[in-house]
Amino acid sequence: MKRLLVLPIALLLTVAAFAQKKGTPVNIITYNIRLNVASDGVNAWPNRKDNVKALVKFHDADILCVQEALPEQFDALLEDSNFDVVGVGRDDGKRKGEFSAVYYDKDRFTKKDGGTFWLSETPDVPSKGWDAALNRVCSWVRLYDKLNKKEFLVFNTHYDHIGVQARIESAKLLKQKIQQIAPTLPVVFTGDLNVTPETEAIATIKSFLIDAKEVSTEKPYGPTGTFNAFHFDSDLKDRIDYIFVNKGFKVQKFAVLSDSKDKRYYSDHLPVFARLWF
Repeated sequence: MKRLLVLPIALLLTVAAFAQKKGTPVNIITYNIRLNVASDGVNAWPNRKDNVKALVKFHDADILCVQEALPEQFDALLEDSNFDVVGVGRDDGKRKGEFSAVYYDKDRFTKKDGGTFWLSETPDVPSKGWDAALNRVCSWVRLYDKLNKKEFLVFNTHYDHIGVQARIESAKLLKQKIQQIAPTLPVVFTGDLNVTPETEAIATIKSFLIDAKEVSTEKPYGPTGTFNAFHFDSDLKDRIDYIFVNKGFKVQKFAVLSDSKDKRYYSDHLPVFARLWF
């Protein structure tokens, strides 16, 4: 009988712990949505757009961080949504090139500040850094949560896929910028970092932030890997998309979402989800 009581008691304790929390959780998704290129054929954006938007809506995302969004994709995610957004095109700081954008529920959150910097030696202007193949950016926003009556910041980025040194230096720059912009407030940092967890670039981030997967109160859900290359039979071992937090947040849930339709994923990456509490 004692053994039979262990599981229900443990479950009640977990539920009670979160029931005692004051406020409302924040659901966040980070998602490399794959840029819109016609050569993707059946996997091109027009064939995926509605599924991506439905996924975001179903999982009740309060905040959506995306990578690889071209202007038409950037706009599409705003259509028929309750989002406002922060982000610029990486090539000109306006509308040219890919966005690493942060969408947020405009009824729940008020934007207090925000901006974009480049992952380079000259972060204030459109530029390519170190041995990177392409311009890379980080967009960020400081939000006031009307439900919890607290402020927090979200940073979202996409590291270079070629430059090893660029990824290492980008992590150092991110550490500097986050500590400069958000010295005391709760922080979420998301992105497609194009590196796996054992690398130096991730170690730099973990020197001041916490991997949401490692501290989730509930057991992480879904596959380990986040990159599928549009192969439905992918072994999903390569984890390159992340959500990090500082000590201002507690993580209740963490998941890699493997939603699909007709044996097709909605992007060549899987979205990553976390439920956070202040």
